[in-house]
Amino acid sequence: MWMKGKRMDGGEGGIEEKEEEEHGYLERLVDAARSAVRSGHYEFGFTIHHRIISMRDAILSCKRSGKNAIIAEVKFASPSMGRIRDYTSPQTLARDMVDAGAMALSVLTQPNYFNGSIEYLMNVRVAVDVPLLMKDIIVSREQVDAAYRAGADCILLISSIYTEGLADDTLERMIDRAHAYGLEVILEVHDEDEFDQALKSTADIIGINNRDLKSMNVDVSNTARILAKHDNNNKATTNKPIISESGISSVEHIRYLKQYKVDAFLIGTSIMASDNIKNKVRELVMA
Repeated sequence: MWMKGKRMDGGEGGIEEKEEEEHGYLERLVDAARSAVRSGHYEFGFTIHHRIISMRDAILSCKRSGKNAIIAEVKFASPSMGRIRDYTSPQTLARDMVDAGAMALSVLTQPNYFNGSIEYLMNVRVAVDVPLLMKDIIVSREQVDAAYRAGADCILLISSIYTEGLADDTLERMIDRAHAYGLEVILEVHDEDEFDQALKSTADIIGINNRDLKSMNVDVSNTARILAKHDNNNKATTNKPIISESGISSVEHIRYLKQYKVDAFLIGTSIMASDNIKNKVRELVMA
């Protein structure tokens, strides 16, 4: 059942706002994720068996074709914006996105703050034959298990959650668990130090988030700064595809980031808020 998204602002009273300034959004997102796990959100008694489709290979193949590798996101709400779009069949959205040229899809499965559902992922899995990312605040092995059983090809792990000891296990063990299922892992980073550590990890893909999850501020040039510093330091190039995430909404953003050798673009809000999803995805694919 679709649930109304919760806003993370403090309202008129200001008490909650002060609390968030002190503790940061990341901890609240982690608490919400733990609550979803405890509630049984990721428990279901079957597995959708499918051939795993490599997100990494799809990104590289798309680059060779000359089209932008767009990972379109099925996301009905966000912590910073609240509701983005009224509920629409995830299958319909997925088909429209893929028909318009999206090479892969990301599906929000976190119920708190994102109005996501593991059922959305299952429904999208049977509707399209492209790589699927289960997008969530993953802190528990149970969530990794659910990703596989619900038909995902890839999961996203947020570096700062693991460096700050907010998850149930270490980063490498969570990556190993995903790999044991045949799932690929996008390791999400936000700064240069996290990026350097991600290069040394066993993750398959690196996602650079332009949103600071502690303040929720967005700066699309964050990806450019990290990659420019990486090149300037003459470090070895990586064979891990690089995805830029958050804040990307226009042709100009895509063209700007392509200068820094970004391999793919994960785009949710601007697509989901568009009056014509097909036209929006097509515009970004051809930018």
